[in-house]
Amino acid sequence: MDTRTRIGWNLRRFRTSKKITQEHVAVDANVDRTAISGIERSEYNPSVDLLDRLVAALGVDISELFAVPPQTAMPPDPLKAGRKPK
Repeated sequence: MDTRTRIGWNLRRFRTSKKITQEHVAVDANVDRTAISGIERSEYNPSVDLLDRLVAALGVDISELFAVPPQTAMPPDPLKAGRKPK
């Protein structure tokens, strides 16, 4: 798994485990929601500054975005579709 994929995997894992939408993370990190989607799909290469804002929004250490998931780990499930209550 390359680094960009690993960051996207972990971003989605932390976000969904906290039941936070991409939109909420985007607002807290002061970035467009499509950037969050692109990072999670490994299509967007985030800057170090953006990574700092993302981990602050999620309340995790930046090193956790680079953690290697176990080889047997399944991809994180997406949140249920639709707007989430605040």
